[in-house]
Amino acid sequence: MTFSDVVGSLQLRQLSRLPAALQIAIIFLVLVVVTTFLSPFITSTDPLAMNPQFRLNPPSSEHMLGTDMFGRDIFTRVLYGGQVSLAIGVGTAALATTAGTILGLIAGAGQASDKVLMRIMDGMMAIPGILLAIALATIFGSGILTVIVALAVPEVPVVARLVRSLTLTLREQAFVEAAQSYGTGPLRILFKYILPNALAPIVVQATYICGLAVLFEAYLGFVGVGVPPEHPSWGNIVAEGRTFVLIAPHLIVYPSVVIAVVVLAINLIGDGLRDMLDPRFTLPD
Repeated sequence: MTFSDVVGSLQLRQLSRLPAALQIAIIFLVLVVVTTFLSPFITSTDPLAMNPQFRLNPPSSEHMLGTDMFGRDIFTRVLYGGQVSLAIGVGTAALATTAGTILGLIAGAGQASDKVLMRIMDGMMAIPGILLAIALATIFGSGILTVIVALAVPEVPVVARLVRSLTLTLREQAFVEAAQSYGTGPLRILFKYILPNALAPIVVQATYICGLAVLFEAYLGFVGVGVPPEHPSWGNIVAEGRTFVLIAPHLIVYPSVVIAVVVLAINLIGDGLRDMLDPRFTLPD
């Protein structure tokens, strides 16, 4: 059963039969995405507007989540910061998954390419991912695109090894041998027969990378090599507030809770996709 077959079999009416935790995760994540990208219509406050007379104010009716050390509204900054953090998560997942899939297909297609590429991937995996991301971000400077690349590079070997193992398994299947007997070229076999049948675990892995990227973006902000301050993100909001945590804990509590819950929701969706895309999975009555 291919990825498209399984997805096609999931009717909208079946969504109500999904586990409650997965339903809540999907609804919450959709609400977060819609809310963050509709920020200009939800609040008229500029996330960069400073008002020193209201600095470090606790949550109130005027400022729902309080203000930071420059008098900026935390609620507004969390809303706008979601645009950057979620874009980094999706961008990192897309880049790492695309690059890792191509390399994994190439490695699984032949012995020579397998030996060369996998030794390179092994070398990259020997370095802790967050340390490699910090090094890349430090070398190439701060910026949203730099953060995406820095976070994607350590995840490429993970995807490549996954796709390689899937390719090695699928190329021994009868439908691939049948395609080869008809004279189908190796590239056509890879992208028409093997890749569609390997999409399910690749998509699941992409969701985990997305959640990890949202979390690691905060790590990079904490060490000062993340998104620049002129682009509010959940990571640099927490990083900027850590100095005042004892006198104004709301500076890091609220954005940290948002990061934690969003990452949890993404991981729950990944777990749900893993189960639903398993041909042996059946929804409960």
